[in-house]
Amino acid sequence: VQLVESGGGPVQAGRSLKLSCAASGLTCSAVDMAWFRQAPGKEREGVAAISSRDGGTHYADSVKGRFTISQDNANRSVYLQMNSLKSEDTATYYCAAGPSTACGDGRFLQGLVAFWGQGTQVTVS
Repeated sequence: VQLVESGGGPVQAGRSLKLSCAASGLTCSAVDMAWFRQAPGKEREGVAAISSRDGGTHYADSVKGRFTISQDNANRSVYLQMNSLKSEDTATYYCAAGPSTACGDGRFLQGLVAFWGQGTQVTVS
């Protein structure tokens, strides 16, 4: 299984950016997907999660109303639309796949993530 993120880069505060994650080799349709991020000097945290079963979404409080996670089940891709970006959103963003407790129901239990992407840097200035 390989998760490949794209779409990161530098962006001005208040602008938008859309991250993409393409999953290959992921044959189980019940696997949920999520986005995590890690800012310099901080622990990695869950940002947004989406259920493969009903499309239900969950967000960290810090991004609610600004970020939107979506998925394309046919292509096994997941996206993160980030609007009204703030400097505190600067981080490396990771795509993840795993069971609902890790990637689907908002608990963001990182120890249960089955697969991680390599990360894409987002810098907001």
